[in-house]
Amino acid sequence: MATLDFDHPSWRTAGATAVSYLLILAGLTVLLFLLPYLAFLAF
Repeated sequence: MATLDFDHPSWRTAGATAVSYLLILAGLTVLLFLLPYLAFLAF
């Protein structure tokens, strides 16, 4: 059945978008929460 074909480039685009979003979210979490916490512990 043609609707079950997951080899279409749009699926790869959707997956890359989700992975990029998660990486940006993780980076911002580290930048906004972990770095200030470590700076607070250092002083």
